[in-house]
Amino acid sequence: MAVEADLQHLPRIERSAAQAFQGRDVPAFLLTHASPAEAWRPQLEAGTLWVSEADGALLAFLAATADGDRLHIDEVDVDQPAQGRGLGRRLMAHAIGWAMKRGLAQVTLTTFRNVPWNGPFYASLGFMEDDRLPALQEILRAEAEKGLSDRCAMVKPL
Repeated sequence: MAVEADLQHLPRIERSAAQAFQGRDVPAFLLTHASPAEAWRPQLEAGTLWVSEADGALLAFLAATADGDRLHIDEVDVDQPAQGRGLGRRLMAHAIGWAMKRGLAQVTLTTFRNVPWNGPFYASLGFMEDDRLPALQEILRAEAEKGLSDRCAMVKPL
């Protein structure tokens, strides 16, 4: 569970994580832009902001929003030097477990369709591409308006 002091570190982690997209067909602003720390306050206050740390250093975070009978994963970022160690997978497992304990029906997210590791990673966790939910259609529209193209929605039934 994240605490107040963690917020200040999230933009750095987000920018670092984005470096994995270098050379990929994603908007250039993703490599330098990060959400302001305060953008994650609603998730912190809702108890749906989780972090992973080692030796006192924050290495990854997952921010989610509970919406009716589903938990939507807003962001998952792992500091680039710490990628490939299972931190993202453990954060996802924690969020999924949190949703299950609360009796939610599904976990949802949006991701890049054209990044070769995104879809397969989420599929390995039981997510399937599905954009039929109106809330997910709205998220995809909003992302497209921000310049994020070739996105897909994924759903994991619980």
